Amino acid sequence: MGAGAARTTHQSSLLQSTPSTSASIASAPGASGASASVDVLVVGGGINGAGITRDLAGRGLSVLLCEKDDLASHTSSSSTKLIHGGLRYLEYYEFSLVRKALAEREVLLRSAPHIMWPLRFVMPHDPGMRPVWMVRTGLFLYDHLARREVLPGSTTIDLRQHVAGKPLKRGFSKGFVYSDGWVDDARLVVLTAMDAAERGATVLTRFACVDARRGDTQWQLRLQSGDGEVREVTARALVNAAGPWAAQFLAQCAHATGRKALRLVKGSHLVVKKLFEHDHAYIFQNPDKRIIFAIPYEGEFTLIGTTDVEHHGEIGAARIDASEIDYLCAQASRYFERAVRPSDVVWSYSGVRPLLDDDSGDPSAVTRDYELELDSGSGAGSAAPLLSVWGGKITTFRKLAEEAADLLCATLASTPLAASATEHANAQGATQANTLAPARGAWTRGAFLPGGDLSDWIGKAQRPDTDFLRFVQALALRHPLLPAPLCQRLARGYGSRVGKLLGDGALGAEVAPGLFEAELNYLHTHEWARTVEDVLWRRTKLGLHFSAAERAAVAQWCAAHWPPVAAQADAGPLPVEEKAWS
Repeated sequence: MGAGAARTTHQSSLLQSTPSTSASIASAPGASGASASVDVLVVGGGINGAGITRDLAGRGLSVLLCEKDDLASHTSSSSTKLIHGGLRYLEYYEFSLVRKALAEREVLLRSAPHIMWPLRFVMPHDPGMRPVWMVRTGLFLYDHLARREVLPGSTTIDLRQHVAGKPLKRGFSKGFVYSDGWVDDARLVVLTAMDAAERGATVLTRFACVDARRGDTQWQLRLQSGDGEVREVTARALVNAAGPWAAQFLAQCAHATGRKALRLVKGSHLVVKKLFEHDHAYIFQNPDKRIIFAIPYEGEFTLIGTTDVEHHGEIGAARIDASEIDYLCAQASRYFERAVRPSDVVWSYSGVRPLLDDDSGDPSAVTRDYELELDSGSGAGSAAPLLSVWGGKITTFRKLAEEAADLLCATLASTPLAASATEHANAQGATQANTLAPARGAWTRGAFLPGGDLSDWIGKAQRPDTDFLRFVQALALRHPLLPAPLCQRLARGYGSRVGKLLGDGALGAEVAPGLFEAELNYLHTHEWARTVEDVLWRRTKLGLHFSAAERAAVAQWCAAHWPPVAAQADAGPLPVEEKAWS
């Protein structure tokens, strides 16, 4: 048996639960106080933590991911939901970041065409802002810094003739159109975690890492759930992917210090009833040199954001304030013929972005790049590796995870196994058990996320956007009794995994309009959904479409069918509490 096989085998029964095999995945089976040993423990269930867990699991390492709340319950579900290079970062000469992000766009679009798709952006030209030559130069660079096969290049349009000009004020006659992508950010995190679990990782939601003690060859870690259940874990390496909590985790739990500093910046978004009928998004230049987006959202709405505000309060309690609402409404109203007013807001959300502190005076100018800090210990008795993730953005998560896995695998390959792990590996018949030899190298480029491989439905993949359209048609043919809106929503949410959800076609009772028991059971069994907020605001956005009575009906169903969940003491209000209902 090779070293990789031994690593997979030596997980205890505490760590054997995966979404595809267990109905109890929010926490793996095992009595309070049980212990287990893994190669790597990852703290943080946002996109970076999920991505690193997936990459490491795919290389044959035993990995445990713990998240104190739900997956993507904070920053990773509070983005502008774009797969983009970051056109405005060119002004700050962030050519390396933009090139890296641009190169990742089509990699991601191909990996999960059901939750990511191409999107065209319209920039109305305001003569009082950036001159035409500057915009054209930026778009030329944006088109050519990385190879494109799916996304069309930029062009100039006459807003007096183009459909995108109709909802704008008459003073805007010239515009520029370019391409980026859209992503369901919360589902991206869940699907990444699912892929990790299906490759052997263990994902524990609602378990915080409350203490991490560094030894000579391993970490001793204590995990605790909101209701007080404690689990002890040993790991050869620890990954700090706690996002905006990264510095706090280092100091309070890992008893370590980092060389990097974070700048916490709050970004807030508004949702209003849709302001235009076409499928393009807008990027608006503002007098303060910032930009905001207005994006088609959930069929019936327009998403407007974001702000950049220094955040100094409790991280988990970030909320939009009146000044941010006024700012977003005012800037959107500079362009739209119909003014956007605070009374139009039907929903809002805020998240705290953990940005690398680069001494920029303006929060919007702070770099969106990332750095990986590997601490291999210093002095006797403190050699177990600690990798901290600083900064980052959704678009570059796969590349970040790949680089993190490369670092960890190289470090662990030259690090002796702890005695307990060595004894276990020897008991399994492994040879060379004192070192780690990864089963494979980098592998995620070109790999599908769960539901992204549509070939069983449509044959060979061609283009991610047209592939999805063909998939919807195939799903409608295979399940002709599905109402068209439900067919479209399930296809978007689950891709090729929709067959597992639908089974023999028995959907069960309709708990709320278009939401059936079969979907709720699937989300609980396969996607770690444990509360009504998990279902209505992260696994789906049905909460935006449902009335208060319909949301209450879903909450009652979840309470009747799922065990209660105790929140972490420091979790702060759940994201649903920041919604403003019309």
